[in-house]
Amino acid sequence: MKHNLHIYNTLSSKKILFTPLHVERVGLYVCGPTVYSDVHLGNVRTFLSFDLVFRYLQFLGYTVRYVRNITDAGHLENDADQGEDKIGKKARMEALEPMEIVQRYTVDFRNVMHQFNALSPSIEPTATGHIVEQIEATKLLLEKGWAYESNGSVYFDVELYQKTNHYGKVSGRVIEELLAGSRELEGQEDKRSSLDFALWKKASPYHIMRWPSPWGEGFPGWHLECSVMSTKYLGTEFDIHGGGMDLKFPHHECEVAQNNGCNGTDGARIWMHANMLTLNGKRMSKSTGNTLLPAELFTGKTPHLTKGFSPSVVRFFMLQAHYRSVLDFSNDALLAAEKGFDRLMEGLRVLQRRTPTSFAGPSQWNVEQWSASCQAAMDDDFNSPMVIARLFDAVKAIYADAEGTVPLTDEDAARLLHTMQEWLYVVLGIPSASSHGSENRSAAFEVAMEAVLMVRQLARVKKEWATSDAIRDILAKANIAIKDGKEGTTYSVGA
Repeated sequence: MKHNLHIYNTLSSKKILFTPLHVERVGLYVCGPTVYSDVHLGNVRTFLSFDLVFRYLQFLGYTVRYVRNITDAGHLENDADQGEDKIGKKARMEALEPMEIVQRYTVDFRNVMHQFNALSPSIEPTATGHIVEQIEATKLLLEKGWAYESNGSVYFDVELYQKTNHYGKVSGRVIEELLAGSRELEGQEDKRSSLDFALWKKASPYHIMRWPSPWGEGFPGWHLECSVMSTKYLGTEFDIHGGGMDLKFPHHECEVAQNNGCNGTDGARIWMHANMLTLNGKRMSKSTGNTLLPAELFTGKTPHLTKGFSPSVVRFFMLQAHYRSVLDFSNDALLAAEKGFDRLMEGLRVLQRRTPTSFAGPSQWNVEQWSASCQAAMDDDFNSPMVIARLFDAVKAIYADAEGTVPLTDEDAARLLHTMQEWLYVVLGIPSASSHGSENRSAAFEVAMEAVLMVRQLARVKKEWATSDAIRDILAKANIAIKDGKEGTTYSVGA
């Protein structure tokens, strides 16, 4: 299997030709959510970015093992080695068991991703399900001299590691600058250096989630969890590791150090990072109220929006930006995306309703070349904005065919319909039943609407304007807008 896919590798800061370790098989690991609160849009953007990667790799014919973990322990406040466990703190505040918190927000996360039509990963391991493996990895790092025990905790020795390795290769940080800018924090006196990070932490008396270990009761370090789960299911060296830009340091930096300490490899050969989100040009922040949850996007119940938007429109909007670029959410941007999405879906409907012609060809629009241009865009580091631009080129061709200015043969029209659906639904992952803002439209509804439009069109042909207008007005009361144009009659369902 030979392809021309190039991926931007954070480790080398350049695009490289993707060659999997094992022919026709790809190992993909993505850092999943810490399930202590409602999934936020930053998470959604990251996971939709890697859903696109997963989909395209499968589209190319690879068998992909996609591992995305659930962090249900060990992630402390401020991503540090001190403070409360995020899940334990939420459990204490709500007087619940930690696993009740985990269950609630894991279900919420999966439901939200389902709404966005994200494919489920091949394996979804949990941190608490791999405590034994994390203890064994800590033992190994101690045996190899990369770690040390201190007062019931075990830390990775970063300065020792730096003598023979490169701590900073993921984030581009310089260790001398990190040391110069660091300060001794309260509760960090057990460490040899402020840069050292926990592999295993001694549980304080108030810490709810704890497990027995050779060093006493404690819990695993957040960074170690991903190293253990990724290498367990994908091998000590695998193809791609993904996550949000905010994980480059310290999380992914520490993962690479642990992987090298345990196995002598970086773990993944390619490290990918999805960029951040902003809202109205400013960083999203709960403290300032400049934030947006998926549910608020769908309902419009937020001061930031004038209406709700369907998951399909939001997914389409996100894919209009490259995964490595900053994406700004705003009401105007979403309205523009919805308008473009509706035009795209209307074009597809025009092609679906196309009546066979006697045109013998050849077609003046080449479907194969068009599809190849879509693939060339995706081969360039998953350039979804360019694929969407190509889809709009196809819509222009559909209207040109409908108007008879640039006709297609029936065979090419059928091929274009199939190919567009493949790129739109299979690769980009836009839900096929959710066009025009309704996520609950059934196949029966589609058939019924086609019948209604046929009756209305017949009335118009017979110049029975009262009947035609009555059908339009009845549908308008149901928030279904009818639009008559040169390419035919289309409809859209209001939000």
